[in-house]
Amino acid sequence: MKLFLVLLIPFVIRWAVRSYQTGRVMPVLYLSKKHQDFLARNFTYYQKLSPESRKRFEQRVASFMGSKKFIPRQMNHVTWEMKVLISASAIQLTFGFPKLELSYFRNILVFPQSFFSRANQQYHKGEVNPRMKAIVLSWKDFVDGYLKTDGRNLGLHEMAHALRLENKIKNREYNFLNGRLLQEWEEHARRTMEEINAGTEVFFRSYGGVNNEEFFAVAVENFFERPLEFLERHPLTYQTLCKLLNQNTALIEKA
Repeated sequence: MKLFLVLLIPFVIRWAVRSYQTGRVMPVLYLSKKHQDFLARNFTYYQKLSPESRKRFEQRVASFMGSKKFIPRQMNHVTWEMKVLISASAIQLTFGFPKLELSYFRNILVFPQSFFSRANQQYHKGEVNPRMKAIVLSWKDFVDGYLKTDGRNLGLHEMAHALRLENKIKNREYNFLNGRLLQEWEEHARRTMEEINAGTEVFFRSYGGVNNEEFFAVAVENFFERPLEFLERHPLTYQTLCKLLNQNTALIEKA
């Protein structure tokens, strides 16, 4: 055993050096007690999980956090609190997929508030940039999204965009969304977007009528923030989303 450890040490050192040089980070295998307590105080979804599910959630958050490079923009650094909450928002969405980490998106860029995008010469609260392999967030708007339950949540919205893209990108996490359910979802989306744009749909905000991708992201926000009302108003759409994401948020809400 001692010989094995001696032989293993040089490999670990070389791996750490290569990770540092390429910008990758060492994997995190667990959350510290400090991180767990912080989640318990500040993340409602985590608070409502069973003790067993909380353990799995903690492991997933730790793994996600360790697999990403958090990059500050117009600020000095990304705090551990920011890393934990942003990682938790990703796992909240992907909790029904035991090993999904949105692996294509290696970088999480964090701005203090809305930022100017050169792509369309407008200020954004968040975006997903496949070219940079990045999820970009305004911290102020991320926090605001979790302070209210009005169906507007920047973190979940941008993670939903990343989820849809990850499903299409041919990597080790490719094509994890069920194709038949996606077709079913697109049919629900088409009808609801027509109602949004006609002004007859009032549950989903108007931004959901822009295109299929935005409707999915807006639906995800409501799936987690207003699941009981979502289920009551759009039962078939809600049930399809449950199957797509492998979780039922209405049951969590009732617990």
